[in-house]
Amino acid sequence: MKRVLISVLCVMFLVGVSGCSRNSHNTITLAGSTAFQPFAEKLAEHYLSTHKDVHINVQGGGSAVGIQSALAGNADIGMADLLKLPDEANVLNSTIVARDGIAIVVNPQNQVNALTSAQAHDIFSGKITNWKDVGGQDANIRVVSREEGSGTRRSFDKLVLGEDKLTPNALFQNSNGTIRETVASDSSAIGYLSIGLVDNRVKAISYNGIITSNENVKKGLYPLARPIYFLTKKETSEATSRFIDYILSDEAQGILEKEGLIAVK
Repeated sequence: MKRVLISVLCVMFLVGVSGCSRNSHNTITLAGSTAFQPFAEKLAEHYLSTHKDVHINVQGGGSAVGIQSALAGNADIGMADLLKLPDEANVLNSTIVARDGIAIVVNPQNQVNALTSAQAHDIFSGKITNWKDVGGQDANIRVVSREEGSGTRRSFDKLVLGEDKLTPNALFQNSNGTIRETVASDSSAIGYLSIGLVDNRVKAISYNGIITSNENVKKGLYPLARPIYFLTKKETSEATSRFIDYILSDEAQGILEKEGLIAVK
């Protein structure tokens, strides 16, 4: 049986309800960013191949859940993908473990390949509602977004919408993966997700004339990107500290690069 546990049933655990307690110093629980969750699972599997005495529980829930879980002590590591951490997180230790670009994606059948920042703003705010207004077919635009509490949502809103609000007509999804599936199945949809999760089911479009790629994020050309934080209490278990050290190692950072994120070392 795998020792990387992806919890679905213990949602109550994340909000501090008893019943999913962590009672082993060799058990490490991570909770938060659903954008980083699949990468955390991959790294945990690699780590456990040489650390047989450790158990790792990786849970999602969004960046807000990650912060609150770390603050409450319900998770050893809170995962958050935000441009800036909220003030309440200042009591936690924060470690940037990777960077992540955000791709604006459409269905591969959509003939639109590029948007300016103004066009993206107007689509996601609801000012532009038909694809023909940005060079596409005469079809209503269906905006797909992450829910409140998502770090990807907060970062995207700040970078693309500024002080304006997301259109109230948006369809909300609870993970990058479900956004990808929704856009892949709807030729009129547009959404956003981690560059590392883009595949041939969706099409990443250029932004302000810059091709969406990690290389362009590294060069400072592509502006839609944010850091990934690991958040912990000031005092952590030895097992947790060792795992974070591993995440920052050349081996783990190389895995993150290979899987589609941007290393920080």
